[in-house]
Amino acid sequence: MGKTIAVAGKGGTGKTSLTGLLINYLATEKSGKVIAVDADANANLNEVLGEKIDITLGAIKEDVNRRERDGNSFPGGMTKAQYMKYRLSTAISEGDGYDLLVMGRSEGTGCYCYVNGILREQLDTISNSYDYLVIDNEAGMEHLSRGTSKSVDVLLLVSDCSRRSIQAVARIRDLALELRLNIGELYLIVNKAPDGQLNDGIMEEINKYNLNLLGVVPMDENIYEYDSNGKPLVDLPIDSPSKKTFHEILSNLNI
Repeated sequence: MGKTIAVAGKGGTGKTSLTGLLINYLATEKSGKVIAVDADANANLNEVLGEKIDITLGAIKEDVNRRERDGNSFPGGMTKAQYMKYRLSTAISEGDGYDLLVMGRSEGTGCYCYVNGILREQLDTISNSYDYLVIDNEAGMEHLSRGTSKSVDVLLLVSDCSRRSIQAVARIRDLALELRLNIGELYLIVNKAPDGQLNDGIMEEINKYNLNLLGVVPMDENIYEYDSNGKPLVDLPIDSPSKKTFHEILSNLNI
């Protein structure tokens, strides 16, 4: 398949907003076909992209578990694995130059292990049809640790311009290393910086944890306005401070 790009960070840093802008950049500036996986339990990547989601993998998992628990057979004489693959194919939403798959939150008991296995097989099957796989992760790197993707070409760690957030992404970096994930390049992006600048204290913290700073995205009032009015952030004008700067940062990556 093409390149795999994962994005991780703690809540409130604008991680998912930047993931949406990354998908938009790849689909437009790079003219590549993208499949995006929203692996954050607090799934809202579709809102950033302006897409309506009808089904999530969490809901599919509950359906399969319910059928097994109640002794119901799968439609058309399908096996459990066949039914999962069928449902997974219907869970892929088509966007403008990208497809989107949402893991979602699972309400019942049991883990995602089986679902992740089917997801990995399915992604391996369809990967040749895509130039990029983008994964929006939760801070615990749960789905990467379960092998949703065999390897990650680029891992982007997103923080805001606070010491606590820098410390949080350093812990995520350390976790990724402890899990021995196959990561090619790993970078830090600091988001929501006043005037797009970092003070000496934040730079000291970044250097303390030996984080590889790729770029700084300025605070953008347009994001607040778009969020308040329910507008997809990917529709931000290209001269919007956050979108313009982030596109410039991405242009420096070998993707």
